[in-house]
Amino acid sequence: MAAYQYQALDEKGRTKKGVIDGDSARLVRQQLRLQGLTPLAIEATSEPAQRDVRVVRRKVRTIKYADLALLTRQLATLIAASLPVEESLRAVAHQSNKNQIKALVFELRSQVAQGFSLSESMAGFPRIFDDLYRAMVAAGERTGHLDLVLNRLADYIEQRQQIRMKTLQALIYPAILVVVSISVIFILLTAVVPKIVAQFVYMGQQLPFSTRVLMGLSHALAQNWWWLLLVIAAAILAAKMALKKPEIRKQFHRYSLRLPLIGKVALEQQTARFARTLSILTASAVPLVEAMQIASQVLSNMHAREQLTLASESVRNGNPLLDTLSQTQLFSPMLLQMIASGEQTGELEQMLLRAADFQDREFSYRVSIALTIFEPVLIITMAAIVLFIVMAIIQPILALNNMVG
Repeated sequence: MAAYQYQALDEKGRTKKGVIDGDSARLVRQQLRLQGLTPLAIEATSEPAQRDVRVVRRKVRTIKYADLALLTRQLATLIAASLPVEESLRAVAHQSNKNQIKALVFELRSQVAQGFSLSESMAGFPRIFDDLYRAMVAAGERTGHLDLVLNRLADYIEQRQQIRMKTLQALIYPAILVVVSISVIFILLTAVVPKIVAQFVYMGQQLPFSTRVLMGLSHALAQNWWWLLLVIAAAILAAKMALKKPEIRKQFHRYSLRLPLIGKVALEQQTARFARTLSILTASAVPLVEAMQIASQVLSNMHAREQLTLASESVRNGNPLLDTLSQTQLFSPMLLQMIASGEQTGELEQMLLRAADFQDREFSYRVSIALTIFEPVLIITMAAIVLFIVMAIIQPILALNNMVG
């Protein structure tokens, strides 16, 4: 069975385009007539047909940020060259060498060819094109500046990816250090210590308190290490199950923002994301209230999301943006002052963008400070544990030497 691209008229005389399966062009014409369409043109194509739509939506649940940014940038370039959206999607699909991306873009093109807007077509893939993405595309379609909006989106996606990669790279070394530390201590307590301490027990020597504590820890860990893993796994599972409940997750998110250093870093990340998203939306001609609602939904912290959603309703009721954001107690005085300056000068989106850049720099600075503090603290802690193990072993040896002397 082959795929055929068709152009037909519906009962109201509107042109419909799409891709359909059929054994021959004659049978495809029959299928279209049964659907109430009058065929105008039919030609064979290699594009995925409508029967693949369900497969596309089932398999293409998400794509990498880099792929999404590239797709967005390519689409913006082609639309800026005055190509229709449908032809731009076709070119992007043929340009991609990944089957999932190709199938996704072909499905979007099929929807656009049937008369849907690009934002409406993207609504079928909410995990790939979130509320922010679709709202900006819809704004670009309304204002006729879709290429500019898509370029802003590509910049935003790439910027988020860079922050994520920097954070992950910064966490790699501490994560390796933690794993190595735990592994060394586990090996010492389960493999080394029992063999050494067993000699003292065999000799019937009176052992110091630290050695007896070490023996107890070593025996408990060697005999029940799998129980310890089971308890840890059960605790993690119970925590995940509890956090699935909205009220518990909201309380957890609220208290996490109050933690020393970690809470400050998390709050700055959330406010920077909100400010950058709001800047992009307002620059794309999205109304302020709608932009605030969309920007609040981008946040991962439920407490911050709820506070900013209430703030958008307050702005809808006529309250000033600065007073409303101040009442949330989420934003730093510097960021609020920048927003106030933007409101007074009529350059709110530029000031929001600068505020987001400022918050991102603060976030990177605080992460580096936290990691700079964490690494020596971890090394000192590990050194103290190893020193305790060594001293607990050396003390009975020194006592035995004194007895022999």
